[in-house]
Amino acid sequence: MTVFETIKRRRSIGKMTEQRPTRTQIEQLLEAATHAPNHHKVEPWKFFVLAGKARQELGSIMAEALAARLHDVPADKAEAMLNKERNKPLRSPVLIVVAAEHAQQAKVLDIENIEAAAAATQNMLLAAEEMGLACMWRTGDAAYNQRVKQWLNLTPEDHIVGIVYVGFPAISATERHPAPVEAKTAWLGWQE
Repeated sequence: MTVFETIKRRRSIGKMTEQRPTRTQIEQLLEAATHAPNHHKVEPWKFFVLAGKARQELGSIMAEALAARLHDVPADKAEAMLNKERNKPLRSPVLIVVAAEHAQQAKVLDIENIEAAAAATQNMLLAAEEMGLACMWRTGDAAYNQRVKQWLNLTPEDHIVGIVYVGFPAISATERHPAPVEAKTAWLGWQE
């Protein structure tokens, strides 16, 4: 399969089996991530691989963070929302939290570190597709929450670029038909 075929075939798959990918498979995803382009070669990404009880711990932190925002929500509705939040990390057997370090060097911008970490995440998704793994890239409130960052020993200035759910697909990938490239492209100064 060519890279272009892998790109066109890749889909987020939200339903995964309980079978955990091997450590070797996860290491291959991380290796692919480290080959992403990054300005000034600072390699700003950090990866946190969560499995087993670490997923439950993250779920508890996520629920605590949500609870702090549910001031005017009726108790029964709040409890349902908290349970849903607590169980999100259990949707797959492995999660990889991808963070971008806050820029420390004078010429490096935070946005460039975030873009590099996003490129690293895309590399992981493409490698997973080629390996037959299911992946789903998510952010949500947890990615911006200071308590979650603190739990991961990140600074408040660091950015969680994504929480990547990794496992084996429990459902088939759906068809995807993006907008035609013509609808999203402007050709400037192009001579035929």
